[in-house]
Amino acid sequence: MSRMRFSKSMFQRRFHRRLLVVAVIFSAAFLVLLGRAVQLQLLDQEFLARQGDARHLRVAPIAAHRGMITDRHGEPLAVSTPVDSIWVNPKQLLEASDRVGELARALGRPSDRLLGLLTQNPDREFFYLTRHMPPYKAEAILDLEIPGVYTQREYRRYYPAGEVAGHVIGFTNIDDQGLEGLELAYDPWLSGQPGAKRVLRDRLGRAIENVESIRAPQAGRDLMTSLDLRIQYLAYRALKSMVQQQSARAGSVVILDVVTGEVLAMVNQPGYNPNDRRRFDVARFRNQAATDLFEPGSSFKPFIIAAALESGRYQADSFIDTSPGYIIVGAKTIEDKRNLGRVPITRVLTKSSNVGASRIALSLDAPQLWSVLDSFGFGQLTSSGFPGESAGLLNHHEHWREIGQAVLAYGYGLSVTPLQLAQAYAIFGAGGLKRPVSLIAVEEPPAAVRVISAATAASVMQMMETVVGPEGTARKAKLAGYRVAGKTGTVRKAAAGGYAENRYTAVFGGLAPASRPRLAIVVAIHEPGNGVYYGGEVAAPVFAEVAAGALRVLGVAPDETPADTADQRVIQAMSRP
Repeated sequence: MSRMRFSKSMFQRRFHRRLLVVAVIFSAAFLVLLGRAVQLQLLDQEFLARQGDARHLRVAPIAAHRGMITDRHGEPLAVSTPVDSIWVNPKQLLEASDRVGELARALGRPSDRLLGLLTQNPDREFFYLTRHMPPYKAEAILDLEIPGVYTQREYRRYYPAGEVAGHVIGFTNIDDQGLEGLELAYDPWLSGQPGAKRVLRDRLGRAIENVESIRAPQAGRDLMTSLDLRIQYLAYRALKSMVQQQSARAGSVVILDVVTGEVLAMVNQPGYNPNDRRRFDVARFRNQAATDLFEPGSSFKPFIIAAALESGRYQADSFIDTSPGYIIVGAKTIEDKRNLGRVPITRVLTKSSNVGASRIALSLDAPQLWSVLDSFGFGQLTSSGFPGESAGLLNHHEHWREIGQAVLAYGYGLSVTPLQLAQAYAIFGAGGLKRPVSLIAVEEPPAAVRVISAATAASVMQMMETVVGPEGTARKAKLAGYRVAGKTGTVRKAAAGGYAENRYTAVFGGLAPASRPRLAIVVAIHEPGNGVYYGGEVAAPVFAEVAAGALRVLGVAPDETPADTADQRVIQAMSRP
């Protein structure tokens, strides 16, 4: 019994000692924690502040506003509107995986796909879910207070003119970088410099206070184009109507200000709306007026006449013999519709004589002919600076053969763009002076280079007026109250092994008013499909509609008087054989 009492006493003493040791350990730990708390709360308060800031202060980017693009009168053609993009931290969101379905419903997405997207990127800290949402919709998603879900302010490009100016203005990608047109050409000018700020975020990562500005954003600069939206719309409407009416494959219209070299309008069909590009083939984005090449056909004859007059071998009243209505050059026979006989060179343009133009071209020295054509800008880029612009093709005279020089006279064997051809026609209207083409509004007419003499330009203008007269090939280009000078072209399309029998390009290049030209206009309609394909039937009416409206918009006074009409009849009579 005494032995049992002794054992019990020993056990109690040991228990009390162990309890005392545990109590001492816990007391010491408590004192250490208490001391640390006193140190942090009273002696080192800045440490806690730094730790809190590290967890809640973030550097947030500030999107920069892209510069606006306008027409020459300040009408907006491209503007930036604020939008919000939804992004997530997958790791944070997966910790609240029970709310993924709620987020998916708010975004209008299948929840299983959203969950799969998150699980495929578990280590990323930044992942876009949706770009460019209206701010009110993004705010509604943030109000759900789902962990790991954030917004970022961005800007989305909007194009008020839509399809009307789409090919010239182009568009940007989702990151606001220019991809086509002037958006691409002037991207460094239009792009701003993003800024940065330090913000305080709440437990959900939402910015609740702007702490400081690190770097202010710099907005992009505005760009005023040379386009006149009123004239652009007139050209768009007229071209689209004719392309649809003739079931044509494509078409282009370019309108230049003869005085300044500015592009007042540039349109193509088929078009596209840069606000909704998903519905269209990428091929539609191409600005055909500046990038696509075609053989100009008889619309090139005025330049051959100009070279002839510049050579000194021909005068405005010179004659050319087109008998017997055809000419054989090598293995090729060049024909007119009928034998015009011996005619003034004016009549070569009036009746669009291939034989007459070929005889004139063959009579000229190849280097001299090439030099004049080269000075008009054929085979060269214009100064428009448009991305992807084509230079066309004009072979050097050293590579010409006799047949090449002959067919060159009526616009085969070379290639041009509508923009290039319009600049060349503008030289006639400017009295022989060549001005740079500009898609940006200019304050004063730029310096010009003389290409041909003023006398030659005036003579060719008078000859081209007869083309629009009663006996010419472009009677449908005539305007009420205005004198018009121009030339038609009907070109067979190149095909494998030669030229197609039933595919044409209808062309008309003209100037108005002829007494004091203000506008140079080129119309090209590719592959009209309803059986009518002549330039005077398909392209000339588009010119007439566009020129009439544009001259009214610009307030250009009519220049045709009864006396002018009588003079025109005299010119017509003198041009007859």
